[in-house]
Amino acid sequence: MRNLKLLKSLRSSELQGPGSPQCFSVRADTSSLLVASPYSITEFDPRTGQVVSEASLTADGFLPEDGTGLVVGLQDLAELESACLATATGDVVLFNLNTCQLECVGSVDSGLTSMSWSPDEELVALTTGQETVIMMTKDFEPITEVGIHQDDFGEGKFITVGWGKKETQFHGSEGKQAAHKKSQEVQPTAVWDDRRPRVTWRGDGQLFAVSAVCPQTGARKVRVWNREGVLQATSEPVNGLEQALCWKPSGSLIASTQRHPNKHSVVFMEKNGLLHGDFTLPFSKDQAKVKELLWNSDSTVLAVWLEDMTAGEDGQVNTYIQLWTVGNYHWYLKQSLEFGRDHQKAPVSVCWDPERPLRLHVVNRSWTTITYDWGWTTERSLGLDAADKANVAVIEGDKVLVTTFRQCVVPPPMCSFELQLTSPVNQVTFLCKPQGTNQLSAFTADGNISIFSQDSGEQTTDKTADGFRNMSRPLVLQKTLRVSVLQEEPLALRQLLWLEDELFVGVSSSLLPTSSTLLLLRPAEDATDTLSVRSEVEVDGMVVSMVHSSQTGTVALQLEDGQIKKLLYDGPELSVKDWRDFSGCTINFPVPCVQTALCSISGEEYLLGLTDRSHLYAGDTELASNVSSFAVCNDFLIITTHSHTCRCLQLSTLSVKALQAALASDGGENDETLRRVERGSRIVTVVPQDTRVILQMPRGNLETVNHRALVLAQLRKWLDSLRFKEAFDCMRKLRINLNLIYDHNPKVFLETIIAFITQLNSINHINLFLTELKEENTTSTMYPPPEGSPVQPQPASGMKKVDIVCDALRSAMESMDPNKFCLSILTTHVKKTVPELEIALQKVHELRVNPPEAPGAVSAEEALKYLLFLVNVNDLYEHSLGTYDFDLVLMVAEKSQKDPKEYLPFLNMLKSLEPNYQRYTIDKHLKRYRKALLHLSKCGQEHFPEALQLVKEQKLYNEALRLYAADKAQYKALSCAYAEHLMEQQQAEQAGLLLWRCGEPASALQAFASSSSWRNAICVAQQLPLPPDQLALLARDLAEKLIEQRRYSEAALLLDQYAKDCEEAILALINGAVWEEALRLIYMHNRQDITETNLKPALLDAFGAQTVFLEAQVAAFTRHKTRLALVREQKEKARLNMLDEDGPDCPDAELYSEASSVMTGSKYSHSNSRISSRSSKNRRKAERKKLSLKEGSPMEDRALMYALSEIITTVDKMREEVHNLLKALVLFQFDRQAEKLQLVYEEALQMMEAAVPEVWPEGLQNNQAPLTGPNSTANSIMASFQQQQQQQKPVTSQQDAEIPPPPKMRNGVKWKLIVLK
Repeated sequence: MRNLKLLKSLRSSELQGPGSPQCFSVRADTSSLLVASPYSITEFDPRTGQVVSEASLTADGFLPEDGTGLVVGLQDLAELESACLATATGDVVLFNLNTCQLECVGSVDSGLTSMSWSPDEELVALTTGQETVIMMTKDFEPITEVGIHQDDFGEGKFITVGWGKKETQFHGSEGKQAAHKKSQEVQPTAVWDDRRPRVTWRGDGQLFAVSAVCPQTGARKVRVWNREGVLQATSEPVNGLEQALCWKPSGSLIASTQRHPNKHSVVFMEKNGLLHGDFTLPFSKDQAKVKELLWNSDSTVLAVWLEDMTAGEDGQVNTYIQLWTVGNYHWYLKQSLEFGRDHQKAPVSVCWDPERPLRLHVVNRSWTTITYDWGWTTERSLGLDAADKANVAVIEGDKVLVTTFRQCVVPPPMCSFELQLTSPVNQVTFLCKPQGTNQLSAFTADGNISIFSQDSGEQTTDKTADGFRNMSRPLVLQKTLRVSVLQEEPLALRQLLWLEDELFVGVSSSLLPTSSTLLLLRPAEDATDTLSVRSEVEVDGMVVSMVHSSQTGTVALQLEDGQIKKLLYDGPELSVKDWRDFSGCTINFPVPCVQTALCSISGEEYLLGLTDRSHLYAGDTELASNVSSFAVCNDFLIITTHSHTCRCLQLSTLSVKALQAALASDGGENDETLRRVERGSRIVTVVPQDTRVILQMPRGNLETVNHRALVLAQLRKWLDSLRFKEAFDCMRKLRINLNLIYDHNPKVFLETIIAFITQLNSINHINLFLTELKEENTTSTMYPPPEGSPVQPQPASGMKKVDIVCDALRSAMESMDPNKFCLSILTTHVKKTVPELEIALQKVHELRVNPPEAPGAVSAEEALKYLLFLVNVNDLYEHSLGTYDFDLVLMVAEKSQKDPKEYLPFLNMLKSLEPNYQRYTIDKHLKRYRKALLHLSKCGQEHFPEALQLVKEQKLYNEALRLYAADKAQYKALSCAYAEHLMEQQQAEQAGLLLWRCGEPASALQAFASSSSWRNAICVAQQLPLPPDQLALLARDLAEKLIEQRRYSEAALLLDQYAKDCEEAILALINGAVWEEALRLIYMHNRQDITETNLKPALLDAFGAQTVFLEAQVAAFTRHKTRLALVREQKEKARLNMLDEDGPDCPDAELYSEASSVMTGSKYSHSNSRISSRSSKNRRKAERKKLSLKEGSPMEDRALMYALSEIITTVDKMREEVHNLLKALVLFQFDRQAEKLQLVYEEALQMMEAAVPEVWPEGLQNNQAPLTGPNSTANSIMASFQQQQQQQKPVTSQQDAEIPPPPKMRNGVKWKLIVLK
């Protein structure tokens, strides 16, 4: 739905010469024009008006001096820096553009009728006067010469497989009569045909086509040849085929023209010569003739050069150039250039620019050159409110197709309505004035502006005669204004803007080719139907775009070099000033843009521009580089990208830098600004104050998307203004989670909940809202608010969100009309976090007992049916059982699919039971065992065995003990059962406590004895009481268990006080190294003999064992520390070697420095991939296996550090034990042994404390200092700095976590004896 808009036109009339131009070509590298006339060839720069180079064709005899010569072809050859021209006399001449010399490179005696170079400029095809085609290389070496007219079809001849004759085949719309219709003879070509061959190449240069007049029939026929000059195909006989011929550069079709008995058409052929589609020219049968067809370089525009067949009264003919485009298989006439009847202004040559696809060059007989630069544009209304209908206007010849996208989406080529004009339309513009943006004006080729607006009359009916409703009322022509601007060439007025009622601004060419004139047009005072120039201002530069902002009224201009200007039209005279930002700096586009729009970003007005290379700029700042289209609507910028996405960004919440960052990001999971679209989608329009974006696909079909950003922005506006009905309908239609209604602003929603219910006014809608409620806060997960917008706090009441909303809605509905909102009230009970099904069922039961009399009230059957829709019928049946109301149970069961034989016997059995036992049976059936136990405890003594069995099965011991008094037999039985359960759970001491307190001391004694709870056991034994011999035996048994648990002091107490065996008690203390306590008992019981026999030998044995143990620990510590230093040295060498080989970015360098180790001659490898998914216990075991002390193991350094840490911790814990031993040794005068032990232990502690900084250097778990020094290289130093920066981040690797922390030594514990110093 795009139109072609004239961006600029360059007219140059400085070039003059004898005769008139015959051919011209465009130099791609310099954009200068090569013009050939019967007298000379000239290179001309249209921008400066200067002749670059020139050579005479008559001086060297290439053309006659009388001016009757004819140049049949001219081509710029960039590689040769020359121009090649062919004359009708047969000469092929090279014009050197550097030396201005002419060189004849070949001559054909029979003369030449045309010359055509391949697109790659490697081959040239010449047609001769003898009706032959000569193929030559770019060095003018002949390849082949073949006759144009051949009887053979070519290599692509169709194959007949014998499936019947053509007359028996299906003929489509022509019907069966086509089988009997005789083929008509082909008529000779028209009289005006110049009968010269036409040659055209396919875009890839592999094929070329020749249209020539057949000598036998006198009609034109098209033949297709390949690069080797071999005929490929011949067209079928086409009656009325004309001379124009042009192959579409994309290679699919060959365009020509055909004159039918009742119409004049442009027809298309395939490479096999068969016709494939056409469109009709807007002329009658014999009104005009087509001189040439010209495709532009990207195959998007077809130019048709026409001339009237009959001359006017002055003997002159009118000349036209029409530009046609195709979309959705429909051809549109987008521009019509009428050159009038002046013979001198008539074009003599037309061509497209080879580099710029939308640049058209025209040369007329008076040597005037005109260059038109076109651009694609979508003419859309620019309203900001809901009154704007989102109009889009499409030009189609003398019609304007208007589609109002607010009312309906009509795919092209159809439309909402058509506006018929009397002349072809060249430009359409909508009124920029707010509240009038639906008005449209059309600028036609005859220089008139037609204004269309809504009919002011009332519409009498909404439906037409055929019963269909008219959604879009067509615009009505209000007036036609004549523009009184001197037009020396077509489209002298361009870039038309309709600012206010009957106030227009346009651009025209200035006297200088590099400047423009801005014209302010108003109706003349003496003639209201004529627009005259009221004010004008000249701009130094070519104005290529002009846009207006409906919000601010600003008009911005863009010049062809990217300069941005601001047009001031409010004063008495037009004026132009530079575009400046808030700081006063001039702002310009770095490169010119083909589409522009004004917008406000963070309060500052910017001009957005999109280049033909897909770069989007905001002033001089590039925002993105892959944009295919964009539109600004209200406060949003919507763009489509070449990565097939559509972004929608709110400009008021973003700065330019934030806008850059947002467009550069890929978007998160719940990024509302981004959505995928179909490949090649372009924005047509955005409906203002709505959520719809209209996209057009490459083929031409339309697609409407409701962009999530627009939807959410509109929803937030509605919710802020408490328009809950509109928000709910939109969310339900577009599948937006309804939780947003509450999450957007919980406080306001709860305060206005009555307004919410009143606006929805629908039980179904309220129920839908309730059923979608979730605990999730959608504003932080699914629909996060835009950056910079205020975040609404969530209520901190401690209650869950679903419960809060359900309670608030239920309270409001019960206060408004409980009968009307009965179903919604039931939903609030069911939807709560813990469903209140019993309450809901009770309310249904109340409806059944007391049916409401209010009109429209819900019956109990309807309410129950609705509940069954919300809740599973089996769950509802069981919850009804839990109410112990059998009427309610029957009501639910009747509505379910249950068989009465299933539930009636069960219900009858329950009714026959005692109430408490009945409830127990129901609760047990529902597996509510705690409630069942409560009811069973009330059933009397006879049901206690059943209760005890229930307690044992469900392990409800604590609950059962609370239900019975402590002095009852049931309590004792439950305690014994609980104790038995605890014994099974290896909790014998707690079992003994229960048994002791419930009066079972014998069982309690066994429990205490088995758990080594000796104090409780002695207490129970003396309570029984046990005889002295049994008490002594019990004490000995308990002491043996305590000695096994290394509790020597407690065992000695039992043996001494209760077993009355002091010797055993002393020996237990000596074995436990409790020297002082052993000495106390020795003197208390006067057993000094034990000192000599047991105590002193034990002291010497302890001294020897401690000394040997410390020496072993010191040796192991020294060995591990030495090995650790060696391993670290080898790792560092390996890391440096790898950095030197692979550079600082080597991925393995970090492994050597942090997690791995080099293989120091080891033949083993290690892998734990098999156990990655096993249990945590196995994983821990695998981690321990990693820490192997075997030399060369992958984690040897970590294992050595763990081993060193364990040694230090073990030795440090010996402080108290060594202290006690030293005191005992000194007491018995073993000073030499004591001094040695103290010295050995002190040296061990000092050595280990000194080694801690070496084993655990400072900053080990972060990183060492950057590596520098004489042995370092540039790569190693760079890598060291990079690793230091990376490891300063808060995230640590898994390997870092495996490094053991340095052990803490207890230096505050005093263990040394001064007497030994």
